[in-house]
Amino acid sequence: MLLADLLSRDQAWLVAHSDEEIEHILGERYEEAVQRRCDGVPMQYIRELQEFYELEFRVNPDVLIPRPETEHLVEAALERIRPGDLVMDVGTGSGAIAVSLAKHAPGASVLACDISAAAARVANSNAENLGVDVGFFLGDLTDAIRGNQVDVLVSNPPYVPLRDAPGLQAELRHEPPVALFGGEDGLGVFRRLVADARRVLKPGGWLLAEIGFGTRGAVAALFDKSQWQHPDFLPDLAGIDRVVATRAGP
Repeated sequence: MLLADLLSRDQAWLVAHSDEEIEHILGERYEEAVQRRCDGVPMQYIRELQEFYELEFRVNPDVLIPRPETEHLVEAALERIRPGDLVMDVGTGSGAIAVSLAKHAPGASVLACDISAAAARVANSNAENLGVDVGFFLGDLTDAIRGNQVDVLVSNPPYVPLRDAPGLQAELRHEPPVALFGGEDGLGVFRRLVADARRVLKPGGWLLAEIGFGTRGAVAALFDKSQWQHPDFLPDLAGIDRVVATRAGP
């Protein structure tokens, strides 16, 4: 895959031309890429590319690598978005969620924010490359948004517990910590997100978020029954609770 990228050829071409020599400078670049992979750098960062929801996104170490599991969040949001809705993606990273929603729900207006200026630049570039209109801005969660105006709020917040950091696979150590870790128990950012979402959502507006493994009970307990409808938990293909979906009360 790395060699095919370097030569701007597909892998079938490599098989058919396996006896061809590689130019010295390309050989050096190839060996450097292989060494980075051996050092645990994710393939997506070396290639600067990741496919998500049938779209190709540019990625680098400033953003979390979009995962296939997060496509369930996009699907759940698309089922609830209506023409004319204002949709907000909190903690957009590469922009994968926001751009995918804008691409597949053209009748909605999509905003996206991130606390990282570097991440916002990557997201904005992806939106431009994929030809969609997303309004990006810097901010901590929903601080920059006025209250009671968002119809659908989506987020893949950091939810890895800090206590799990020593046991993480090598690849994860190359991803931005701010996008991975949600405090000691993994729910630090999520607690703040729930409070923020209640402020910016219209009555009956949707909150959808990706959650960590085994956190269903703890997440459900964050939704005050006087302010939120009973949350639904949506499984991924492995049957693991992956997305929480609920609506703001009146």
